[in-house]
Amino acid sequence: MDILRLFFDCDEFCRVFEPPLRALLLSDGKRHRQRESTLSTSEVMTIVILFQSSGFRNFKTYYTQHVCAHLRREFPNLVSYQRFVELQSEIVLPLTAFLHTRFGPCTGISFIDSTPIKVCHKAADQVEQGLPRIG
Repeated sequence: MDILRLFFDCDEFCRVFEPPLRALLLSDGKRHRQRESTLSTSEVMTIVILFQSSGFRNFKTYYTQHVCAHLRREFPNLVSYQRFVELQSEIVLPLTAFLHTRFGPCTGISFIDSTPIKVCHKAADQVEQGLPRIG
């Protein structure tokens, strides 16, 4: 995946998406610091999207061993892993909207995750053991 092209797409999207979003945000009436982060929203989005195609199994390893070690030239203002995790929570809405704009037309074929949810098995186990069902 071309990092420069991905960053450009994210940055162009954020330039259009963020101003109206800031105008819609509700205030709690208190004054808050509005200090800019050293990493832009588009940089954080780019790193998160790159993780999905990286082959790493967990994000912490990807960020600390790949991004910080090999992508420092592309992202000169990297923050600590803990700070990056905090920044991730701020990009959920822009990232979701960006990815939604990248969907192609529906072909009638969909993929779903069929990973079993442990909670669902508890009720089945109770029935097998003759215990009363809850709920």
